[in-house]
Amino acid sequence: MNRPIRSYVLRQGRTTPAQTRALEQLYPKYGIAFSDQKIISARPLVLEIGSGMGETTVEIAKAHPEVDFIAAEVHGPGVGSLLNRIEAGRLANVRVVRHDAVDVLEHMVADGSLAAIHLFFPDPWPKKRHHKRRLVQPAFAALAARKLAPGGILHAATDWPDYADRMQEVFSREASLEKADSGLAEKPVTKFEARGKRLGHPIRELFYKRRP
Repeated sequence: MNRPIRSYVLRQGRTTPAQTRALEQLYPKYGIAFSDQKIISARPLVLEIGSGMGETTVEIAKAHPEVDFIAAEVHGPGVGSLLNRIEAGRLANVRVVRHDAVDVLEHMVADGSLAAIHLFFPDPWPKKRHHKRRLVQPAFAALAARKLAPGGILHAATDWPDYADRMQEVFSREASLEKADSGLAEKPVTKFEARGKRLGHPIRELFYKRRP
């Protein structure tokens, strides 16, 4: 999959002392180094693309201790925050990869191995000239479908109506996917989502599953 255009920009956000300590002390415990070695789990495996500060990841992982979660995130403050949440919750079913999520999907995930892919509130790149940076493109849909197990769920959410329409269009055109009624797990309401609702942004959730 050729991806010369990244769907994110590494912003120089402030990393707090607690997040810095987590990156130094907890990443060796809960992190997985990016490599070409495939992640293997005897249990259902879920990849979250862009876990942000980790609130959603941790809440879903707490609710589903029988499932293993891989959170892929590039931003240091978010990774540090998630690591602290994992440690505080004593969660044994979450691991973190500090690397581009699509590279992780392509190189570290075996075909047909994921019970679900979670894509919650990816950068909408609202300006039309930046739409080419949006993650959800036909090549991404094909890659995601290939990594899902038969019946595995692609669960996406956004508060940008035109991006929701585009996601639906792209996923519906992917021959290996079909619409689903729900996801593997219910998505909790995050601070980001609550703020969007206060601003009157409609929240759309999309569910697609890998055809048998």
